[in-house]
Amino acid sequence: MRFISWNVNGLRACEGKGFSEIFQQLNADFFCLQETKMQAGQLDLQYEGYQSFWNYAEKKGYSGTAIFTKHTPLNVTYGIGIEEHDKEGRVITLEMNDFYLVTVYTPNSQDGLKRLDYRMEWEDAFRVYIKSLDNNKPVIICGDLNVAHKEIDLKNPKSNRKNAGFTDEEREKFSTLLDAGFIDTFRHLYPEQTDIYSWWSYRFQARAKNAGWRIDYFVVSERLSCNIAEAKIHTDIYGSDHCPVEVELNL
Repeated sequence: MRFISWNVNGLRACEGKGFSEIFQQLNADFFCLQETKMQAGQLDLQYEGYQSFWNYAEKKGYSGTAIFTKHTPLNVTYGIGIEEHDKEGRVITLEMNDFYLVTVYTPNSQDGLKRLDYRMEWEDAFRVYIKSLDNNKPVIICGDLNVAHKEIDLKNPKSNRKNAGFTDEEREKFSTLLDAGFIDTFRHLYPEQTDIYSWWSYRFQARAKNAGWRIDYFVVSERLSCNIAEAKIHTDIYGSDHCPVEVELNL
């Protein structure tokens, strides 16, 4: 099965940059989106053979997630069941026969780290939610996790040490998630791969210089490690400041 995740940074804008063509080209079983920045009824995207599920933020033009799937889920839930964390449309969970698929848009700690304390609360609550699912069946988590885990995961680690997305606190929370029984699929297959990123600032010609960050992930339950066939980062696909990431699982 092929899984794609993409922070589209505004789906209406991305659609104007070829989203539908890219969607068809990638031909995923599950295609997960973050930062759709939409409300219901603003864009009618339907693709033959796919069902879609949407979680919209209460605030217009902000956050939001979606999943397109070729496979009918047993159940669909929105959010993590905590009102404080469920107002921004950040999580959708599909329950399938043999696994859960969770797409997530993790809160950004923002300039000056003004949302870092909230981010820490979110991380703990999200991990508890994921572990509760994992107690039942394996979990596939994908999305913009808004953290570069190791120095290898961004171009300029030293100058970004205390910036949002590369603070010690955020990196430690990601380590804690992995230590709870999960695998970063790309690093599992490519532990030494350098200079491959999934997000580039729109400033300073960052993408042309490949001065990027790897902040978009597929993370899976450890017991799926033998099912990981391939992991890819589609750096050649444009349309957003992020590029799509992919995992192929033998399920």
